[in-house]
Amino acid sequence: MFLLRIILFIAAILALNFELSFCTCARAEYEIQGECCPMCAPGNHVYWHCTVDTSTTCVPCPESSYTDEPNGLMKCFTCSMCDAVIGLRVKKTCTRTADTICEPQEGFYCTDQNKHRCTLAEKHTKCNPGQYIKQTGTAFTDTICANCTDGTYSNGSLMACQPHSKCDIKGLTEIKAGTKSSDVECEESTPVALIVVVGVVLCSLMVAVTALLIYYFKVRRKQLHRNPGYSLPPLSDVT
Repeated sequence: MFLLRIILFIAAILALNFELSFCTCARAEYEIQGECCPMCAPGNHVYWHCTVDTSTTCVPCPESSYTDEPNGLMKCFTCSMCDAVIGLRVKKTCTRTADTICEPQEGFYCTDQNKHRCTLAEKHTKCNPGQYIKQTGTAFTDTICANCTDGTYSNGSLMACQPHSKCDIKGLTEIKAGTKSSDVECEESTPVALIVVVGVVLCSLMVAVTALLIYYFKVRRKQLHRNPGYSLPPLSDVT
């Protein structure tokens, strides 16, 4: 058992030395076919690898491609697209040294990020009737809704539920009770003064007609008493 441990220890040392012997390139170099070549700067890629007599030949990245770090790549990375179908739009256009930066469209919020870039977005939640917007959605958070309490209402687009209207305070009559999603419905009621006036006029007419009838029958009775054969004219002639 002890001998096995010694063998494993020696094997580990040999493996480490073997790895170090093949990792002799400097930090700003890359290894290719046993040679350590200088890396290309961000915004460029390798056109020709270095040789014993020549350095690395670098060229700028083509349009719509980039490299954002020193590299030994033969091709640049393709710029990302901000797909409107998944709720994205361009925040910063791609350059030779940086990829496109996408952000959520208006009314959307980011649900997936990669290196501070939004890669997927969803629409903000819409509050239902009977709810109010407790917290407005941002580019990185969804809208938060809350339910209205009794005696208040909201159609779902308000920042706070509104109290039900009081019809009597406005001089109106309630025709439909309010709910958590709609206000009370009121209608104009008949003014009290108008009711009083109409009542007085009707009473006056009734009194006048009654008095006329009483007068008519009194006159008729007197005439009949004095002259039994007397015929009293019609009531219409009297009026």
